[in-house]
Amino acid sequence: MSDALEDGRRFRVLNVIDDFSRECLAAVVDTSIGGARVARELDRIAALRGYPCMVVSDNGTELTSNARLKWQKDRQVEWHYIAPGKPMQNGFVESFNGRLRDACLNEHLFANLRHAHDLIEAWRDDYNHHRPHTSLDGLTPWEYHQRSKEDQNLNRAY
Repeated sequence: MSDALEDGRRFRVLNVIDDFSRECLAAVVDTSIGGARVARELDRIAALRGYPCMVVSDNGTELTSNARLKWQKDRQVEWHYIAPGKPMQNGFVESFNGRLRDACLNEHLFANLRHAHDLIEAWRDDYNHHRPHTSLDGLTPWEYHQRSKEDQNLNRAY
């Protein structure tokens, strides 16, 4: 998604969402986000959470670049692209983007890129830790992720 600073310069936001917990794992804010940046961000997330089995995305240029394709191949992560012009194939992410736009991007004039990053990061933190979802049994995305980790640990006990 994209927006503009007060001076009219455009910036982009790349949101990385965990489809299971609905947690926003990253909101990358920059004037340009290329495939190498996408790969670095995915590695940063994987260092904390592990690599996913599959990623679902649209066909944006940053997600079809050679750097991103190499990342996928080297890490053996399956990548599924939604059909062009069919955003509802990735409906939760589209809904998330709409929430971010309505609650943050449309509510602020960003003086500079740092200002945009800081306000978007604050919104992301609030979304993950303070907004319960009915689809997650009334838990926040962070709480749902934590409960899932606890359940996995219990299932591993002998």
